[in-house]
Amino acid sequence: MKHAHDRLLDQPLPEVAAETLIESLLRILPAAAVLRSREQMKPFECDGLAAYRNMPLVVLLAETVGQVQQILGLCHTLGVPVVTRGAGTGLSGGALPCSQGVLLVLSRLNQILEIDPQQRCARVQPGVSNLSISVAAEPFGLFYAPDPSSQIACSIGGNVAENAGGVHCLKYGLTVHNVLKLTVLTAAGELLEVGGASADSAGLDLRALLIGSEGMLGVVVEITVKLLVKPPSVSTLLAAFDSVQAAGQAVADIIAAGVVPAGLEMMDKLALTAAEDFAHAGYPLAAAAILLVELDGFETEVEVDTAKVQHLLTAGGASEVQLAQDDEQRALFWKGRKSAFPAVGRLSPDYYCMDGTIPRHTIGTVLAYISELSAQYKLSVANVFHAGDGNLHPLILFDANVPGEFARVEEMGGKILEKCIAVGGTITGEHGVGREKINQMAAQFSDAEIAQFQALKDALDPGAILNPGKNIPTLKRCQEYRAIARRKTTESA
Repeated sequence: MKHAHDRLLDQPLPEVAAETLIESLLRILPAAAVLRSREQMKPFECDGLAAYRNMPLVVLLAETVGQVQQILGLCHTLGVPVVTRGAGTGLSGGALPCSQGVLLVLSRLNQILEIDPQQRCARVQPGVSNLSISVAAEPFGLFYAPDPSSQIACSIGGNVAENAGGVHCLKYGLTVHNVLKLTVLTAAGELLEVGGASADSAGLDLRALLIGSEGMLGVVVEITVKLLVKPPSVSTLLAAFDSVQAAGQAVADIIAAGVVPAGLEMMDKLALTAAEDFAHAGYPLAAAAILLVELDGFETEVEVDTAKVQHLLTAGGASEVQLAQDDEQRALFWKGRKSAFPAVGRLSPDYYCMDGTIPRHTIGTVLAYISELSAQYKLSVANVFHAGDGNLHPLILFDANVPGEFARVEEMGGKILEKCIAVGGTITGEHGVGREKINQMAAQFSDAEIAQFQALKDALDPGAILNPGKNIPTLKRCQEYRAIARRKTTESA
């Protein structure tokens, strides 16, 4: 059954309007920046969630803010949908194009405009890669804290759209905690500045509203990020456990003891084995799960916390605890973790990366449930996640060439997300809702809450041209999905 959101993705544009659009776009951009052939547009038909694909009407490679502004003004006048795309590393179908709309690519807006070591901030364009900000800040003894696993490739504009986190988000926060100011274009092309050079600014916090809005409320064309002083001392611990439940409990014990690590990551046996085969990080292959714990700060503080964490890990049943002896070994430990997603890709033709967040004390319960689903659906799962803040990333392995298998994967993934809701969590931590989780929005939120989300969308994008068909389900869709869920519950009972 097609819903209203589905129709928005392939609603035909009148032929005259399409011709007018292309002619006008060629007056804004050089012909080489307006991609129209199937061959040219093929690389842009999906983001990192390759299971969902759609070919746009046209792909635009903008290079200046002025061009973006003119494109938005034109599309607003003609009522043409606009989907914004950065590096295309998103994992929720958030950059899935509309077949009769514009795909606006911002990867060429890739300049670091300013590094200000006195104010400890950087002004950057949205196409700048996450890692390059820290590289540029390093000569000043500074760094940018949010560090998604894809940081070498993902763009800061995409990080803003999804409110990305990363390994060090436990101590230093998500993107929303590390962005000071945004320059944004509205759906009509009006230029706005949101936030300021200080942590607080007068009026409503529109900065926090826009961060994580997945391109539905405006197009970000400049970002001012907060830079932090690199900590003088760092220690990294690797702990092996004989069960995922024991590892999960150790996570809760560390936080309960008042220690806030810079990073606290967990991998189960399937994930750590794949990562070790790929990165040769020295992971203990006999373990059922490992924890990576990074502590940073002043030397005395780090020494005290390291001793405390070592004791907690041993008392919690760790079969082995290693302390990285130097920067080289520390980097190797993290190389394995950062390589986990591509490494798991060597185990199966395809994998489906989920993203949900749960209370830390429920980690063992939820992992046990995922194991039950794995047996029920006969689909292997590798678990890699930010354990410190309960952000799960189960990777469901499958083969897209097997008829009906992806449908089973989607169904299983939906059950994992709804388990996250049931234990007091949420359906996303950093990957966003996009196209992937639109049904689970109906499970997490009431009709009144969904209506409030839509009211915000209507206020900032009254023509509904920005990234349509994503994030906010129609109330009709919500009711249908809940009715199906109730029927399945009744039948299983």
